[in-house]
Amino acid sequence: MLTRRQILTAATATPLIGTPAILKAQSWFAGYPFALGVTSGDPAPDGFVIWTKLAPKPFDLHGGMPMVPLPVKWEVASDDRFKTIVASGEATARPELGHSVHIEVTGLQPDRPYWYRFTLSGDQSTRGRARTLPLPSASPASLKFGVAGCQNYEDGLYTAFRHLAREDDLAFVFHYGDFIYEYKRRGPNYDKDGLPVAQVRQHIGQDCFDVADYRLRYAQYLSDYDLQAARARHTWFPTFDDHEIENNWVSDFAGKGDAPAEVFRLRRQAGLQAWYEYMPVRAAMLPRNGIITDMYREARYGDLLSIDFLDTRSFRSDQPCGDGYKPHCPAIDDGKAQVISPEEEGWLVRNLTRGQTKWNCVAQQVMMMSLDRRRYADEKTVVYNMDTWAGYAAQRNQLLAKMRGLDNVVVLTGDEHQNFAGLLDNGDKTVAVEFVSTSISSGGDGSNLRAGSDIILKNNPNLKFINDQRGYLVCEVAPDAWTTRVRVVDQVSTPGGAISTRASLTVPRGQPSISIA
Repeated sequence: MLTRRQILTAATATPLIGTPAILKAQSWFAGYPFALGVTSGDPAPDGFVIWTKLAPKPFDLHGGMPMVPLPVKWEVASDDRFKTIVASGEATARPELGHSVHIEVTGLQPDRPYWYRFTLSGDQSTRGRARTLPLPSASPASLKFGVAGCQNYEDGLYTAFRHLAREDDLAFVFHYGDFIYEYKRRGPNYDKDGLPVAQVRQHIGQDCFDVADYRLRYAQYLSDYDLQAARARHTWFPTFDDHEIENNWVSDFAGKGDAPAEVFRLRRQAGLQAWYEYMPVRAAMLPRNGIITDMYREARYGDLLSIDFLDTRSFRSDQPCGDGYKPHCPAIDDGKAQVISPEEEGWLVRNLTRGQTKWNCVAQQVMMMSLDRRRYADEKTVVYNMDTWAGYAAQRNQLLAKMRGLDNVVVLTGDEHQNFAGLLDNGDKTVAVEFVSTSISSGGDGSNLRAGSDIILKNNPNLKFINDQRGYLVCEVAPDAWTTRVRVVDQVSTPGGAISTRASLTVPRGQPSISIA
């Protein structure tokens, strides 16, 4: 690693003869190196990951950074004024990883908040707040956490993230994916009546294909202070869905077009590298050979909750019936088709059935309910969404059968850009409840109900609730009941959207059912 003087000299593109070193320093530090904020993630009872990324000019090539390693100091304190420093050190921000910094902090006390910050030379980052989990042997009386995702920058403002930042006492936030959208929209948006409206914001750059494209897209999203506020205020469990790479990709299959597998793998590697660079995750999730093998993982909140975070993209079979919204075809019943790998399925079933917590949560990306998607009264043939578990009936039924008799499973999902709540049945018995979180911005302002929602509710007796506004979920878990509050904003197309609770959905432990208030 270079010395500070060598770094500053390297960072000065064409210094004048005799220019004092201090002017070289001012030239480089004219941009704030922590412009993309800070965050924390993947908490454990003894610590968490803290993250930042050096980018004094986020939209410039390499974020305006010189292509040399840089030393970044970090501190963790037990108070928000940093009077008591409990952990500190120095990390290297490397150009190979876009000068991102991932610190796996350990040795902390369980079930309490901490504060952290970074320093580079004379610049100091925003202060972030993180929280450790309780010990597995603890018996917490309650838990409150958030669920969010699907945040197309072009569709709306991040007002919901500002409100999420202000939610008190969240132990963590589960981000189900679609942190960025890889395409640049051509043409207008459309409102709920199908009429054209102007885009709220526009992506910089082209569609994303290489690492530079994806880095620029993340930099644009993270330049939004509402998103930065939510990331700094809470600790996150991030996962990815499809738009981090390409819409509806699975395994080695591109989501659209005819890119051969060996070519698509290059794009996937670029997208996953950028995802790793910008997420507060552990080194185990650094992409290897074009894939993140350890994205699925578990967290325990004492004996109250076990939460399993799935990867429903990396090992999935190609979508059946040509993808999209289609009638039933024989490929749906293919016993070899899979959403998750056999290894991931075995890991999940072992976790669900070991009986060490009062609640089991499956946190994943695509809807597990097999819904009839018809929206018009004159449609005669049942239609399914092939990019959900409905397109993989054999593995879906096999997994639901393993949930039979547990009566404590809650599935959390995203992707749909709507709020849904419903029951998961295994034959004649309800075995679990599913809550689908709406989008932060994708889909624009929305409304209480989309056209055809009444028909979907009528055709799906297991579906109990539906809503088409933007927002997030807040889950409040106690030993005897789980309540999910549907938090929605009234607008994302203009500033000032107000937050409200659209519904409170409660599941009693031991009885997979939903009451709505």
